[in-house]
Amino acid sequence: MSQAVKAPKEPIRKPKVESYDLSHSDETLHLATDLAKFIKENKLTTNVQGKEFVNVEGWQYAGSRLGIVPVVEHVINVSNDQEIKYQAKVILFDLKSGQTVGAGFAVCSSKEQGKKFYQEFAIMSMAQTRAIGKAYRNILAWIIRAAGYEPTPAEEMDYGNNMPAVAETPPAPVAQPVATPAAVAMKAVPAESAVAAVSEPAALAYASASQKEEIIRLLNHPVVTRAEKTKMLLNINRLDEERATQAIAKLKKAIDDRENGPTAVAA
Repeated sequence: MSQAVKAPKEPIRKPKVESYDLSHSDETLHLATDLAKFIKENKLTTNVQGKEFVNVEGWQYAGSRLGIVPVVEHVINVSNDQEIKYQAKVILFDLKSGQTVGAGFAVCSSKEQGKKFYQEFAIMSMAQTRAIGKAYRNILAWIIRAAGYEPTPAEEMDYGNNMPAVAETPPAPVAQPVATPAAVAMKAVPAESAVAAVSEPAALAYASASQKEEIIRLLNHPVVTRAEKTKMLLNINRLDEERATQAIAKLKKAIDDRENGPTAVAA
């Protein structure tokens, strides 16, 4: 009788690491290598006096590979008559544990070099961007250093005139129109009426801290997939109050459908 020939066993292939864990040193060293390649290929650094500082997008990439995403907790307007100034706080949320693992505070002011003519929204946005970089820097600085870059977010280098001096050019003077009878008549209109007649669009009201907390609480439900959770958390800071309310309603409905859907069909 002929004996069956056994096929040779295929070598066991180690699966490619798609995410990393800070508690495993070998994984974080792989992350440093991957991070260095990603930053270089996408040119996510700013050169300051011969040293390379990683932009916030690089820090966000490192955090995303660890399942850690930033959430803006608050942005406070601390402006006065002499300057536009905003303060921001960002927390870092671990998708795996559902816990807050870090935080960062930052400010941005129109009195900083190069920002004299910045509009208010740009000052507010930079405060948030700096807070994101600062939060990640507090827990991931050593990984950025291991990747071969300076462990300070590039956006922080705007402080204290660390960036090369850039001459500020004031806006070009605007030619004043010749007064006309209609223009003279407009001066007689009360200020309240003028504001009502020509009003700027109302400032967008972003989602409140309580709305973000409710969204995060719902995302931690077992029936919500990790991909859905990641997608929502990456966009949570862009939600206004209305969209946040809609997101909460949709999450509640999705959770209810997934929990009670089969029962409802059977009934």
